[in-house]
Amino acid sequence: MKSDFKLLISASAVAVMSWATGAAAQDCPRGDLDERFCDVDGDLVADIPTDESQWLDPDPLIFAYTPVEDPAVYKTAWSDFIDYLSEKTGKDVVFFPVQSNAAQIEAMRSGRLHISGFNTGSNPLAVNCAGFRPFTIMASADGNFGYEMEIITYPGSGIEKVEDIRGKQLAFTSPTSNSGFKAPSAILKADYDMIPERDFEPVFSGKHDNSILGVANKDYMAASIANSVLHRMIDRDVIEPEQVVSIYKSQTFPTTGFGVVYNLKPELQDQIRDAFFSFEWEGTTLEEEFSKSNEAQFIEMNYKDFWEVIRKIDAANGVSYACQ
Repeated sequence: MKSDFKLLISASAVAVMSWATGAAAQDCPRGDLDERFCDVDGDLVADIPTDESQWLDPDPLIFAYTPVEDPAVYKTAWSDFIDYLSEKTGKDVVFFPVQSNAAQIEAMRSGRLHISGFNTGSNPLAVNCAGFRPFTIMASADGNFGYEMEIITYPGSGIEKVEDIRGKQLAFTSPTSNSGFKAPSAILKADYDMIPERDFEPVFSGKHDNSILGVANKDYMAASIANSVLHRMIDRDVIEPEQVVSIYKSQTFPTTGFGVVYNLKPELQDQIRDAFFSFEWEGTTLEEEFSKSNEAQFIEMNYKDFWEVIRKIDAANGVSYACQ
């Protein structure tokens, strides 16, 4: 966990790696993107290489979903979609059960992950360091999307409002998580003048389900979590609604962003996009799991606009997108 802090939170502790790139790459516009990438069109994501020798056309394709809960749950949930993705691309598709956000980003940086859903907070780092090109998110049948960060506690904890966390413990998930760390850190500092270590004891659970279960079982006094995960856990009877109490609810944030690594063959990228947008949810394992958080389709989005609020939260927290 300390390594995550070093990578993502302390700008003074982040070392920028110098990558061996050609003269043309050195001259290309890139904004916050790593030196390996170019952004000629200004959409804030890495362009597809113009040099065909740099394109990847792998078989099998490796797919990963953000590690918000038990990976075994999501291997089953994504099974019908993965079969469809294989049909649309003509390639085998393998579900990769990642255990951490950092491992997921590193897998894409190193070329071992081709298609992925990165959580809200990890999207900027995946875009800037791993060449992630997100293009879709899940939405409800009427097109609404997103989730809220909530701070929860348990009945009788002695915490009835946010200010009551002073001098007590607050569980985060991981430093790459928007609702599990970035958003609550910015909100607590800006709105309540509360800073970890100084005003409360921060602990890290690793994942949202760990935090939620920790509060429900009274292992953590309070936790910041994504309420979409909470809703699914309640729907699966993992916890009872009365085991937790919400004391804060944020604005709506974009949920998991799905996309591909920048240097996949363009034709393959188009096939993958088509698979997401043409997939019929009704009666599938994807619908069975994600209908619990009122999601029923994939809709098109762009990183530049949809993740603007997340980049602002990162700026408020002093987060650097420099790659180590």
